[in-house]
Amino acid sequence: MITGAAGVGPRPLNRHLYAAVAALLALSIGVQVVRDRGWQAYEPANPLLWLRAGPMARRLALGFDNLAADVYWMRAVVYYGGKRRGEEAGRNYDLLYPLLDLVTTLDPHFKMAYRFGAIFLTEAFPSGPGHPDLAVSLLQRGIAADPGTWEYMQDIGFVYYWWLQDFTAAAEWFDKAGRQPGAPTWLKPLAATTLARGGDRVSSRFLWRQIVESTDVDWLKTNAQLRLAQLDAMDEIDALNQIVGRVTTREGRPPRTWQQLVTSERLRGVPVDPAGVAFTLDPATGRIGLARQSPLWPLPTDTPALSPVP
Repeated sequence: MITGAAGVGPRPLNRHLYAAVAALLALSIGVQVVRDRGWQAYEPANPLLWLRAGPMARRLALGFDNLAADVYWMRAVVYYGGKRRGEEAGRNYDLLYPLLDLVTTLDPHFKMAYRFGAIFLTEAFPSGPGHPDLAVSLLQRGIAADPGTWEYMQDIGFVYYWWLQDFTAAAEWFDKAGRQPGAPTWLKPLAATTLARGGDRVSSRFLWRQIVESTDVDWLKTNAQLRLAQLDAMDEIDALNQIVGRVTTREGRPPRTWQQLVTSERLRGVPVDPAGVAFTLDPATGRIGLARQSPLWPLPTDTPALSPVP
């Protein structure tokens, strides 16, 4: 016991209280350690927070439609990035289009959501959902909201050209884009070039170089540079397969390993793609291809399986 001030009786030492505080502190530290080592934050089963209908979202936004659109756009970007980094075996993008639908319903003039959202949708599976049809639909909604926006028309032309390989439709959209006020001068003649030489790599390079040289949006420029690198990889694969054909004719069978091909043709080493990843060699056929680990995979000439339509 401790003697108090004058006129005040003895005061208890509260040893039990101090011991309880120390025990609680130790327990909280232990819980934090366990949490940091393996605990995962709760994520709702539906990343849309249970809202799938744009009109309902607009009513619940209480007039803050643009703010709500920004929030859902960030969710769409995080959702896409998270799926792309996840395990390929269980990867799907079922909620990407519904998210983009919510964003553009809340804010029909959200230009970034239309253009970048279309890029997300066109990416071949497993890098994306592999649905250029939905990309076209999204961009057409943007045109309905803002008629005369040549960027949306240009983007639709690219989808038809690059992913759907419908060069007639691509030329029509490039022509429409070129006739809009403020459109770059190279778009109108691009329609004729597309019809005359649609699908060849020379015209494809021209398309993507125009984007690199004309856009001030870093993300679009990066995407165009990726497409140019894919075209370079396709050229290199063709050249390597010609070498394989020459070796097969000379030796009566295709090379089964890179070592055989490197030694036979006196190559400097195993060839790598523009991203620095070694090409693959099929030991059964000798065919050269792009590694799935490459950031350039899949090439546009591949026909990857599509994920289910959202």
